Amino acid sequence: MTDFRVGTGFDAHALEAGVPLVLGGVAIDFPRGLAGHSDGDVIVHALIDAVLGAAGLGDIGSLFPSGDERWHGASSLDLLRIAWERVQAEGFEFANADCVLIGEQPRLAPHREEMRARVAAVLGVGAERVAVRATTTDGLGFTGRGEGLAAQAVALLSRTS
Repeated sequence: MTDFRVGTGFDAHALEAGVPLVLGGVAIDFPRGLAGHSDGDVIVHALIDAVLGAAGLGDIGSLFPSGDERWHGASSLDLLRIAWERVQAEGFEFANADCVLIGEQPRLAPHREEMRARVAAVLGVGAERVAVRATTTDGLGFTGRGEGLAAQAVALLSRTS
């Protein structure tokens, strides 16, 4: 019998001048980046929460506390790799994920396929199993005002018992 598990994740960070912008594991040429303890990659952070949640293994903060200097400036893809190894150790396999960036800028389309490929490579699956999309809030809220970016992710895992 196959056990399917769904997890959701959300993350948000403020945009800050002088900080590199990394989304979906890809450095993007943009005047501001996301302030965070690691590289601030909201897409990957939301996905980490989604896979951990699906496996019942807590959240990104419990695994990588912001007060722990080991994670300062860390690549979020490295954090995903560590989280995914824990999830796999519990017998789970990755089915698919859907990740959505929320913000007015930057445009995601030129980077989408590279993001999918990088995230999928960490998970050991084909890029067709990782969707990366974007939406705006039509000027509403902190993302609409360009103060920050947010992301949501949903992950489906399976385990054969």
